[in-house]
Amino acid sequence: MKTVLVVGGSKGIGKAIVDKLKNTCNIIIMSRSKVDISDNVTQYSLDVLADDLPDIEKIDGLVYCPGSINLKSLTRLKIEDFQNDFNINVLGAVKVIKKYEKSLINNQASVVLFSTVATKLGMPFHASIAVSKAGVEGLAKSLAAEYATKIRFNVIAPTVTDTPLAARLLRNDKQKETMKERHPLKDYLDPKEVAALANYLLSDESKSISGQVFPIDAGIISLKL
Repeated sequence: MKTVLVVGGSKGIGKAIVDKLKNTCNIIIMSRSKVDISDNVTQYSLDVLADDLPDIEKIDGLVYCPGSINLKSLTRLKIEDFQNDFNINVLGAVKVIKKYEKSLINNQASVVLFSTVATKLGMPFHASIAVSKAGVEGLAKSLAAEYATKIRFNVIAPTVTDTPLAARLLRNDKQKETMKERHPLKDYLDPKEVAALANYLLSDESKSISGQVFPIDAGIISLKL
């Protein structure tokens, strides 16, 4: 049975990935929030950016889920906002990958990171998050080349997803309908849809895929109706 480390697996997309995998994989969750533990789900309660990471010998898959939705005009954004978003999205992922590099190589692991449609589609008030997520995409492509034949790196770039992180964008029925209408497929995402793609990228069925960014976007990037 494969062992998959999910960083940020207590809520939203991370929790959906854990729920998708927990019956077929051993899951290790790193998060600050408590999660339900079962026979093949364990947790390290920690802050990835601030705390020392534990030693883990076997990792077949790594999913780095922490993210941010810091939507402000450039006038209101402070340098600290850019720094915080970059720390959460990029440097946290770098810290985890460097810590478990040997284990990832030994098990020819698959790494799944997360970006956003805002790196491809210019959106107002997305400067800070778009910058940091573009960094995630650059990191994944560079490492996919550096570790080719040893570790696979891919990125999922979702549009708005019904998670606690996006709650203020989907506060009421009117906002939900407006968000649906913005997308050509007339919907936003359920976390289970994103988890299904992550599951595929972690599996041996995707063994020939690395260095790719996969939009899951209800058509908002490529379709104009």
